Amino acid sequence: MTAPPTASVSARPGARVGAPRSSGWFGGLDGLRALAVTLVVVYHLFPGALPGGFIGVDVFFAISGFLITSLLLREADRSGTIRLGRFWRRRARRLLPALGATLLICTAAALAVGRDALVGIGGQLLGAAFFVSNWVYTATGVDYFAKDAPELFRNTWSLSIEEQFYVVLPLLLLLLLRRAKRSTAVVLLFALGIASAIWMAVLALGGAPPTRVYFGSDTHVFGLLLGAALALRMYRPEQLGVVASVPDRPAQLRLLAISGGGLAVLLWLACVLREGSVESFAGGIQLATAASLAVIAAVTRPGAWLGRALDVAPLRWIGARSYGIYLWHWPVWVLGAELMGPEGRTGAGAWTLGIGVLLITIACATLSYRYLELPIRALGLRRSLGLLLRPAQGTPRRRRIASAVLVLLLLTVPAVTIAVATAPSRSSSAEAILRGQEALRKKQATPPPTAAASAKPAGGDITAVGDSVMLASSPELETRYPGISIDAEVSRGLGAGLGIVEDLAKRGQLRHVLVIGLGTNGPVLDDDLARLRTVAGTRQLVLVNAHADRDWIPGVNADLQKFAAQHRGVVVADWNAAITPRPELLAGDGIHPEPEGGARYADAVSKAVVALQQPDEAIGFGAPRR
Repeated sequence: MTAPPTASVSARPGARVGAPRSSGWFGGLDGLRALAVTLVVVYHLFPGALPGGFIGVDVFFAISGFLITSLLLREADRSGTIRLGRFWRRRARRLLPALGATLLICTAAALAVGRDALVGIGGQLLGAAFFVSNWVYTATGVDYFAKDAPELFRNTWSLSIEEQFYVVLPLLLLLLLRRAKRSTAVVLLFALGIASAIWMAVLALGGAPPTRVYFGSDTHVFGLLLGAALALRMYRPEQLGVVASVPDRPAQLRLLAISGGGLAVLLWLACVLREGSVESFAGGIQLATAASLAVIAAVTRPGAWLGRALDVAPLRWIGARSYGIYLWHWPVWVLGAELMGPEGRTGAGAWTLGIGVLLITIACATLSYRYLELPIRALGLRRSLGLLLRPAQGTPRRRRIASAVLVLLLLTVPAVTIAVATAPSRSSSAEAILRGQEALRKKQATPPPTAAASAKPAGGDITAVGDSVMLASSPELETRYPGISIDAEVSRGLGAGLGIVEDLAKRGQLRHVLVIGLGTNGPVLDDDLARLRTVAGTRQLVLVNAHADRDWIPGVNADLQKFAAQHRGVVVADWNAAITPRPELLAGDGIHPEPEGGARYADAVSKAVVALQQPDEAIGFGAPRR
C-alpha cells in the first residue's frame, strides 16, 4: 500500500481533455492513479478478486518518483535552484491534513470498537507521524499480507518510504545538477534503482522474512528511483511554456502499443501474482515497476490516445482523491472487520464488509478532499491554523469549516489520548497463544511412552505436533488427555513439523498415536505426507485439518482428506467443521481458539482417536485403503 503521488504537475483541473498541453502538464496520470488505487482497494476489500492487486503500490511509486522529480526540475530551471524549505512545506501542506484527520478519527473510532483494533496503537501513531512506519513494522515483525490480526495504520508503511525519498531526492538532485551532467544523473538514479530491485530479489531468494523484504526502504525504493530517472531522461527545459505538438499516426500507434502492453502486464500480474511469494519479490514487483514506467512514458506524451482515454472525468475524479481513498480504506476495513468478527472475513460476509467499507471510504475521502485538503492547500498550514484559532476572521464558509474542524479536534484528541493510554499490549490471538505456552511450561514431566496401544488410548499413548492453533488449544488437550506430549509452536508448517517427528522417532520418543496439526501456515505437500506416514510406521495417525481465512486452507483440507482416504490407520480430525458454526469461540483473528474453542479442538481430536480404534481402522495400518 502506498500513498498516491501528490505532486502538482498532474493533469490541469478543468483543462480540455485531449488538448495538447505544455510540457509542464501531464495527461493520463490521474487516470493511472485511479487504476492503481483501484487495484489496491480491491485487493484489500474483496479477498481473492485480485490476488496480485498489491502491485498498485508499485504503480504509485513509479508515478510519484516521476512527478516529484519533474516538479523539482521545473523549479530548478525557473529559479536556478531547488528551494528545499519551500518544497518540504508544500509536501507537508499536501500530506499532513488528510493523514492527521485519518489518524485522529480512526483511532477515536477504534477506542469505541475496542478489542484488537488498539493493539500497538501508540507505536503506530508515532511511526505514521514521523514517517518511519515501514521500519516500525519491520522491527515488530508485522506481515503486510496477513489479515488475521491487522494493525490499524499498517498502510502508512509505504507513505513513510515516499516521505523518506522526498527528503533525500531534492538533496541528491541539487548535488547532481550542480556537479554532473544530466546524462550522468540519469545513469546514477537508474543504477541505484536497479541495485534496490536486485537487493529485494537477493533477500527474498536468500530466505529473508517477507516483512523485511517488502517493508524495507532499501529494498522497495526502486520504483521511486526509476521514476525519477525516467523524469530526468524525458525532461526538456527548452519546451517549458510551449504548446507541444501531437504525435502523428505511426507514433500514436507505437505509444498505444507500449502503454496498452504495459497496462496488460499490470492487469495480468494483478490476477496471477501470489502475495508474499518469492516470485513476487524476485521478478513480479520488478516487472510491475517496468510496466508502470512504460505506461507513464507513453501516456504523458501530449495528445497520446491512451492518455486521453485515461483523462476521462470519472477516472480523473478518483485520481484526484486517490490519496484520501488510500488513507481511509484500510483502517475503515480493520474497524469493520473487528465489528463483524470472523463472519466478515469469508463468503458473503466478506463481500458485505467490502462494499460497506468502500462506500464509507469514498464518503470520507470526498469530505476530506473538499473541506480539509483543498482549503489548506489554498491557505497553507500557518494561515489555516490561524483561522482555526480565530475563525471570525474568515469568510462564512471558512468559518463553518474551521468550526467543524475545531469540534472534531475537541472530540478526537482526548479519545486518542485515552486510546494510547489504555491500549492492550497483546491481541486476543496473542493472548490465546500465550495461554497455551504457559500451560506447556507448567506441565509436569510426561509419562514414558507405552509400548502398545490400549483399547482406549490415554494421554501417555499420544504425541501431538502442531502449530499455534494446537498451541492455543493445548490446555484443553491436556485436560482431555492428561500426560499427552505436545510440541507446538507459532508459524510452524508441515515441513518443519516433519523434522521434529523424525527426530522423536530416532530417539524412541514417538508414541503409539501421532496427532499432527500443521495445516494453518501453508500448503501441505504429498511428499511430506508420504514421509510422515513412513516415519509413523504402524502408529496410528491423526491429521487435524485447518480453519483460517487464507487462500491455501481449502486445498490443505482436501489434501488431508484424500490422504486419509487412501491409508488405513489415518483419520482426519475435522477441526474446521467443529469451529465453523461457532466463530465467536475464536480470537479476533478468526484463527486461534479461546478456551471454549480449544475444547472443540480437543473434541475433534478425541473423535478422530476413537475412530482409529474401529475395526476397519485398527488393522493394516501401513496398507493402502484401496
